[in-house]
Amino acid sequence: MKLVVMKFGGSSVANAEKIRHVAGRVIEKKKQGFQVVVVVSAPGDMTDDLIEMAAKVTRNPAPREMDMLLATGEQASIALLCMSLHAKGQAAISLTGPQAGIFADTDHTRARITQIQPKKVLAELAKRRIVVVAGFQGLNPNSDIATLGRGGSDLTAIALAAALKADLCEIYTDVEGVYTTDPRVVPDARKLEEISYDEMLELAGAGAQVMQGRSVEVAKKYGVVFAVRSTFSQAPGTRVHKEVRQMEDVVVSGIALDRKQAKISIVDIPDRPGVAARIFSALGKAGINVDMIIQSEASDKKNDISFTLSEGDVKKALSALRPVKKALEAKDLVANNNVGKIAVVGVGMRSHPGVASKMFQTLADAKINIQMISTSEIKISCVISRDHVDQAVRELHKAFGLDKK
Repeated sequence: MKLVVMKFGGSSVANAEKIRHVAGRVIEKKKQGFQVVVVVSAPGDMTDDLIEMAAKVTRNPAPREMDMLLATGEQASIALLCMSLHAKGQAAISLTGPQAGIFADTDHTRARITQIQPKKVLAELAKRRIVVVAGFQGLNPNSDIATLGRGGSDLTAIALAAALKADLCEIYTDVEGVYTTDPRVVPDARKLEEISYDEMLELAGAGAQVMQGRSVEVAKKYGVVFAVRSTFSQAPGTRVHKEVRQMEDVVVSGIALDRKQAKISIVDIPDRPGVAARIFSALGKAGINVDMIIQSEASDKKNDISFTLSEGDVKKALSALRPVKKALEAKDLVANNNVGKIAVVGVGMRSHPGVASKMFQTLADAKINIQMISTSEIKISCVISRDHVDQAVRELHKAFGLDKK
């Protein structure tokens, strides 16, 4: 019998009515002849509510206790979904991440899955039960619950699909698939029928909110083909899989945007070996992820280094860099929160020249100034003023013909 892993996000299980609807979708899949494993997130905004509650108790909650608290959200979802399945006459059982055999490292609140031993999942499937697993959590070597960070339920679903050798993995959300860009910005954005792992990774890294990059990385590593679908529609969604030759015929597949970016510049630092290492080591120790980096040409044995990061990490980054600025006798340390990032992505860029030229000319014609540029084999990213992000996306979407089938 074929096996499917179905993952439902928080918006899909936000209330009792939606949970009953999800139960119906799960039963439909079982009636199609599948063994079914379901992974669910915490209901609605419960995770945010729990974080807010913790903040009211203490400014510095212990990471271990935060994991113990946050894991309860997914456990509420699995129990409620199983109750709904039972009410509809289905045999089902809920399992926490540890019960499902998901093991993680000791990095509380952002742990990584180390292995999956799904013995209990397989045993329950053999009893013809629907198995409902809590996403976002695993068991660490200290026998403590560890949560997997943002996108952790997607990661749980992909990793389980790999471990169980599932025939199908479906990621259900509140959109019908992956679009050429954000439909809220460009109303005529098109849903893509398929996209490669690499394109999906680049879109996620550039700010697209459909899935977190590390889930796609695991899917690519283990060859898990998955579909991004809507919980509330029967539309087939977007299939994500390895690149095939015909994908290169499409030069640009999508345009991503990220308004929640900031830029930090360290001005007039010594132009000598080891300076950049010192700066980014300090940021690494503070747990800050840096995106784009640019270093100016040296003048009078001094240069500037600028980089982008998540807007939410600015205060922490400035705190980490002030001692470095002082030690290097830099002239200034400047943060700019009024920036955003746009990116064009497509595997066809490997074999079709002129993409950068068209992108830059389109922005120039719209009188949009580019502050930073970064490229990969299948992506070109630009940092621009946050005020111009939506306009830039609309102009680029039109320029690359993404509004046409």
